[in-house]
Amino acid sequence: MVTAYFEPSRPRVLAHRGLALEAPENTLLAFAKAVALGAEYIETDVHLTADGVAVVAHDPTLERVADRAVDVEKLTMGELRRIALGNGQGFCSLEEALDAFPETLFNIDVKVESAVEATVASVTKTRAGSRVLLTSFSERRRRRLAELLPDTATSAGGAGVIRTRLASLTGSTSAMHRALHGARALQVPERVGVLPLVTERFVAAVHRAGAEVHVWTINDPADMARLLDLGVDGLVTDRADLALPLIDARN
Repeated sequence: MVTAYFEPSRPRVLAHRGLALEAPENTLLAFAKAVALGAEYIETDVHLTADGVAVVAHDPTLERVADRAVDVEKLTMGELRRIALGNGQGFCSLEEALDAFPETLFNIDVKVESAVEATVASVTKTRAGSRVLLTSFSERRRRRLAELLPDTATSAGGAGVIRTRLASLTGSTSAMHRALHGARALQVPERVGVLPLVTERFVAAVHRAGAEVHVWTINDPADMARLLDLGVDGLVTDRADLALPLIDARN
């Protein structure tokens, strides 16, 4: 698989929904703020509009971001652009985001099954396949994305993460390869409930299988440093402004 997504040196800082300290999350302004700081990676999310457009949005409704009890899927892209999110920002489409930042690498979480084909169309139209990583909590959805864009990197879904965690306990690299099923990365929380997920042994097992471990959502510099000491390859963070200088100092 030929992809530019993994070309920059590790560890990677994935700006979670951009940098939303002085901008609304998941907007072109939030992405611009992160890129201006030196972030090479933007982590973002996609839903589908009423008129079939892949729109950048984390939640299925407007309640949290715009205080409106309306589903994203009930509005057209034009209507969503006119929703005031703050700082002069409205919703943007995935195509607009990829076009606006042609040198930036995007980590795209496809939130709903209905958005798969529109996401693929946006990535294809903008010729961004080599600079994006596609993921979903649904492993079935992740595999469908991988089938539709076979030259684009993907990150394992929830079921894939569980299988990979179990495979890591066996010490078998071939079992890890089977569990990953073509995924190039695992993007995970540090723990699930009381169960530690990201351990030095787990990270080493993933590395032996040729994949990466990215941990979300890490905002405290002490936690960032501790995880980097375990060998993780990327930090998904709301605080790219803290993570980038911390990594520069370590390097």
